[in-house]
Amino acid sequence: MRPCYKPRHGDREPSRRRFEPEDSIEPSPIALLSFADNAQPITIALVIAFLVISLGIHEAAHGWTALQCGDTTARDLGRITLNPFAHIDLFMTIILPIVCILSPGQFLFGGAKPVPVNFHALRRPYRDMALVALAGPASNVVLAALAFAVQRLLVVKLGIWEPNTIGDTVLDWTISVNLLLAAFNLLPIPPLDGSRVMTFLLPTGLREAYQRLEAFGLLLVVVCVFLVPPVQELMWESIDLLRRFVEYTVTLGGLW
Repeated sequence: MRPCYKPRHGDREPSRRRFEPEDSIEPSPIALLSFADNAQPITIALVIAFLVISLGIHEAAHGWTALQCGDTTARDLGRITLNPFAHIDLFMTIILPIVCILSPGQFLFGGAKPVPVNFHALRRPYRDMALVALAGPASNVVLAALAFAVQRLLVVKLGIWEPNTIGDTVLDWTISVNLLLAAFNLLPIPPLDGSRVMTFLLPTGLREAYQRLEAFGLLLVVVCVFLVPPVQELMWESIDLLRRFVEYTVTLGGLW
């Protein structure tokens, strides 16, 4: 099995009305995976379970960071929680993945319920929105690092699990799923997390035009990742870079 992704200055603006993000601006993180035809049902079930947990932690990280930046919306709605059920979206988290699994090819595609973020409640909206956006992918990198540490300990060092057993395979997929979530959501394509960071970095005069791309929604994302090869290359290079970073950090530069 292997992951398959084909087609996720104190900067308040002048008081005059400008195009600004909607209050609920955080899109669902998305994962697209492909299982081998001979994948065991228990392996697929465990990978899906860890995917749902990872999506929930991703969303909770957004909500927690927004709270630190002055927006209480996620807290008030009970979304700052590690309970994955609070982040489940009936269609994106349950129905769509099931339909994908039952379809030929065994593709898994899904997402979580977005955490609402009130742009105007943030202390420094554009900067804070970038921080809120970065929190989700950062949480996935941390989860990938934890899974890699467990795999390194139980499989490589202690030999409790043999390579390519269910436990080893699920941990490997957990690493890949979270690196995929991080890299995909960091793409600077509205409405993904990376676009919030890009909005903050852009000069004020360019922000409005860039933000208007969000009107195309995830259609723009799908078109870019399916039809623009450089975007696909950036995606895979980002995953590879994140994987090397995780391995280097967890092993302390190869010391264990």
